[in-house]
Amino acid sequence: MNKETQTLADIQLFLDQDQKKDLLRFLTAGSVDDGKSTLIGRLLFDSKKIYEDQLSALERDSKRIGHAGEKIDYALLLDGLKAEREQGITIDVAYRYFSTNKRKFIIADTPGHEQYTRNMVTGASTANLAIILVDARTGIITQTRRHTFLVSLLGIKHIVLAVNKMDLVEYSEEVFNQICNDYKDFVTRLSIPDIYFLPLSALNGDNVVENSENMSWYKGKNLLNFLEEVHVVSDRNFEDFRFPVQHVLRPTLDFRGFSGKVASGIVREGDEIMVFPSHKKSRIVKIIGTEGETDYAFPPQAVTLTLADEIDISRGDMLVHPQNQPRAERQFEAMLVWMDETKMDPYAQFFIKQTTNTTRARIDQILYRVDVNTHENGECETLSLNEIGRVVITTNKPLFFDPYQKNHSTGAFILIDPITHNTCAAGMIIDKMNPTELHSRIVDPETRRLIDEGKSLINSNELKKRYHQKGITLWITGLHGSGKNVLAYTIERQLFDRGATVVLLDGSTIRSGLTRELDHSPADRAEQMRRVAHVCRILNDQGILVICSFISPKEEIRQQVCEIIGKDRFHLIYMDATLAYCRENKPELYKKAEQGDLQYLPGINETYSIPKQPQLKLSPDNLKQNMDTILNYLQNQDIFPIE
Repeated sequence: MNKETQTLADIQLFLDQDQKKDLLRFLTAGSVDDGKSTLIGRLLFDSKKIYEDQLSALERDSKRIGHAGEKIDYALLLDGLKAEREQGITIDVAYRYFSTNKRKFIIADTPGHEQYTRNMVTGASTANLAIILVDARTGIITQTRRHTFLVSLLGIKHIVLAVNKMDLVEYSEEVFNQICNDYKDFVTRLSIPDIYFLPLSALNGDNVVENSENMSWYKGKNLLNFLEEVHVVSDRNFEDFRFPVQHVLRPTLDFRGFSGKVASGIVREGDEIMVFPSHKKSRIVKIIGTEGETDYAFPPQAVTLTLADEIDISRGDMLVHPQNQPRAERQFEAMLVWMDETKMDPYAQFFIKQTTNTTRARIDQILYRVDVNTHENGECETLSLNEIGRVVITTNKPLFFDPYQKNHSTGAFILIDPITHNTCAAGMIIDKMNPTELHSRIVDPETRRLIDEGKSLINSNELKKRYHQKGITLWITGLHGSGKNVLAYTIERQLFDRGATVVLLDGSTIRSGLTRELDHSPADRAEQMRRVAHVCRILNDQGILVICSFISPKEEIRQQVCEIIGKDRFHLIYMDATLAYCRENKPELYKKAEQGDLQYLPGINETYSIPKQPQLKLSPDNLKQNMDTILNYLQNQDIFPIE
């Protein structure tokens, strides 16, 4: 082998070994002037990862705009924005890449100001480790607690508490020990399994790349040694196989594969898999990676899988092992970091993107807002920029997820404004919700204000003169089988024959279209009533008489419907039928509920609240008498003339 061939072989060997190095993503966080950017700059400088032209520029800029006196200002290596260099602070997240003989690194230098919390969350979202800097002169402060809380919230399992500026406290071991004890007292309330304490001076290089002679009492590793050796591979979830399908690959008629990134777990050739949401099963035939076929794949590899069976699979579906399935739910609790300049509208609809799945979502409830400085929880009605809250979210179609603490890849999501397409929030799923515990809310305070103050160019008197009627809503409530639908359709016919302009809304027709994606859970039933109430109000505003036939079992929901439509327009009719009467009318329905095959049936496994003060209370035994009662009521209330 000649010299040139040997050189090429050595280069190839070096590249192969470099390719096999594992990657550590870490971030630095801390208060303003704690020395985050200086530490990273010193780390790059002392590990000789700076090119000569960069070094020359650094020395020149240090004299011109530096903040380190006569010394080199290593922070200038990362503070790239003009405002950052002028003020000597970090505003945006700065990323730097470097490698050593043992490992590759991606560093995220994050801002220390509270107003840039969202920037820190962005930097921490993919990190394996966090270096939290503390000024040795001030010790543990509010921002230290805030950054530690955020790191814990984002599920980072490794923290280095770097006590910086030890040179300014004469490298005192007592000062270092006191800071460590204070931090231990605070961090016991958070779930962070691995914390390493390190004294250093970023400006002077003590314990950054070389162990410091100034702190001979410290017997631990320097920062670079620790970063090279910290074990993070086991942090990944190798137990729960999750493969969100990103793309269906059809290069030829004879090949059909499903491409994506292994989010968690391990998949092997021959494994049985299940497809979500169809629950169809098949087996893995081939696993094709970047270098061809392979026997198995693990996170975060991007691969293409081929299956033994022809199954309808598309982007947003997920492949899993049948014996280890994710949650498939529409309602869940989550921690939400609001990232938009515009304050959250809790009654707006958003796009939610989780893995490769995108659908519509709404925020049902804000349980509380977290004060990131004190960790106290407080009540709130909305979230503003950089605020964090615990919320309840409902999606239009099920998401396939695991709790974020168990699986970051499938437990994370973002909310997107459907109009501006801005990323509004980043979220971490806590767990699914029990539908019976979901908060029911259907009245928007702002909407109520508009209802009370809204005006039309056509007033009610003009509409009454045109249609010879008042635009009101007859809301008929009662159990399944109480005869409310028969009454509703019959009164519609009678009014139409007398010349009324009338519209009928009932549960079956509404669920076939307007509320097609909703189920019968309390939260979705409340959402259905909200939508129906707004339709009624719109129709009443146009002078149309509306007849509604809905069980609407909760008194509080009926009251909120009344508020939306308007108290002067809402007329409640209660079909007073016994449960025995209703069961006789619909025996199969009630039998299913009693056998446990049907959930949320009022009167059986959900409470029905009898109306406290209905305008009319009718018995289902005599339809003709009920018709006469309603027609007389409409005439007496000057709603519609019968004669």
